[in-house]
Amino acid sequence: MMRRCSALLAILLALALPARATTGDVDLQLVLAVDSSSSVNMDEYYLQLEGYAAAFRHPELLKAIASGPRQAIAVTLFEWSGPGRQTVNFPWRRLGNAADLDAFAAELAVAPRLVLGGETAIGDAIDFALDLLARSGFNGGRRVIDVSGDGASNQGRPAAAARDEALFQGVVVNGLAVLNEEPDVDAFYSRYVIGGPGAFVLSARDYSDFADAILRKLVREITTIAAAP
Repeated sequence: MMRRCSALLAILLALALPARATTGDVDLQLVLAVDSSSSVNMDEYYLQLEGYAAAFRHPELLKAIASGPRQAIAVTLFEWSGPGRQTVNFPWRRLGNAADLDAFAAELAVAPRLVLGGETAIGDAIDFALDLLARSGFNGGRRVIDVSGDGASNQGRPAAAARDEALFQGVVVNGLAVLNEEPDVDAFYSRYVIGGPGAFVLSARDYSDFADAILRKLVREITTIAAAP
């Protein structure tokens, strides 16, 4: 109840602030796809959001963003589980300075869970992310889908088919595999989920390791921009 009240307060405060930039040139358009299937309990789900909040507050992330030619990225985040069960938690926003990152981290820290369980449909999640990228409103930069999860796909469109469609559209798919439920899920991600130039999968032993892993992953995804010709 306290978390839901805090989330409502954060929404009211956000409405009182100036509108976020939802268009413009960026170095990276990044879709964060967060596992909210039945294998993820409430504590584990909130460890994911707390990990994202800590990452976006970290000075290394601001340094990574500042290393790009446009010094800004665009980000959206959604939860996913089974077929047809995807919900956007945070619409597209432009992050280009410390205030932007702090504001996003504050929202992440109090956000409620919107998808409560279901099967694991990674292919459908990738398709949903592609649609979000098509409607981002931002210009330029690499387009990346960042899928995190603790299980192999078991429902919906095959993950590899959706991944291949992303590659056809010039989108990179990266993965963060949490090993607490299926110790070899990182191998599934490597074979069927990730793809594109510079694509990679990182592993976290369990959700207590998520914060460190997602910070390393985000920094790597963002600084790839600076290294690109």
